Amino acid sequence: MSSVEAHPVEGRLAHFPVTFFAVGMGMLGLTIALHAAELAHGRGAEVSTFVLGLSLGMIGLVSFFYLLKLLLHPGAVSAEWHHPVRIAFFPAISISLLLASVALLERAPEIARWVWMAGAVLQGGLALSVISAWIGHRPFQPGQLTPAWFIPAVGNVIVPIAGVPLGHVEIAWLFFSGGLLFWIVLLTLVMNRLMFHDPLPGKMVPTLMILVAPPAVSYLAWLRLAGEGGAFGHILLSVAYVFAAIVVTQAAKFLKMPFAMSWWALSFPLAALTIASFAHALAVGSEAHLWIGTGLLGLLVLVVSALVLRTGLGIWRNEICIAE
Repeated sequence: MSSVEAHPVEGRLAHFPVTFFAVGMGMLGLTIALHAAELAHGRGAEVSTFVLGLSLGMIGLVSFFYLLKLLLHPGAVSAEWHHPVRIAFFPAISISLLLASVALLERAPEIARWVWMAGAVLQGGLALSVISAWIGHRPFQPGQLTPAWFIPAVGNVIVPIAGVPLGHVEIAWLFFSGGLLFWIVLLTLVMNRLMFHDPLPGKMVPTLMILVAPPAVSYLAWLRLAGEGGAFGHILLSVAYVFAAIVVTQAAKFLKMPFAMSWWALSFPLAALTIASFAHALAVGSEAHLWIGTGLLGLLVLVVSALVLRTGLGIWRNEICIAE
């Protein structure tokens, strides 16, 4: 009998994927989107506060299991780090911290400051490490390039959202500039891969939604840094809507795909677009964007609810945390 068969829980722990941190991104994205809606519609913060507590609990659970994996199966973590796709999900850890700082900013500013500092340091280290691994790695094949590669860049442009209100403006500009640069570089590479090479593998099709995240989050960061949207902000938000429309044209493919943790890639980009819509509505007094944000929020709640239920069902059926 193998050790995995003898210890089924520990065996499944070895296959606990770093992609689970996308759950934290999605849940905290929902939390911030709900709070943005509460501000835009003049409502209290009871709902977003409840979801924040739920989100932090889920992130804590994911972190606990991944730390156990690191302690008991360091080789499995190393294998994920050297995986051409999964390596891009490691910054989801730091992104979860940065999003938590945004969610805590008004509720507990001092706690938010320490969480932001930890997230910014970890994001900087992970982003540099991932990029270093990319350029120092054996040559990648076109099929190994997916929209998930945007995740490190997205993490950088999240830094200003809480960093500017906390007084770290120069650091915010540094991260924003680096994130924007690598988004443009990676966008060129990813679009080349999508247009001129084989289609994305089935499990990776939902990662197309990640195309929406960089411009949507960059718009929110730009609002913090510049104090207003301006022409550049309008461009960023419009680009996010354009990518969302492109993803909609591919939506029929999603329905044919079996569930995998990559489906959580739908959640945070949709949340980012929702939050950006509410932010633009407040910034320029646009009622149209207020209702766009409201409609997107309704869709986001449905998507995240379905993902939570389907993930729970997958765990119950032993469909997740298994060898691929």
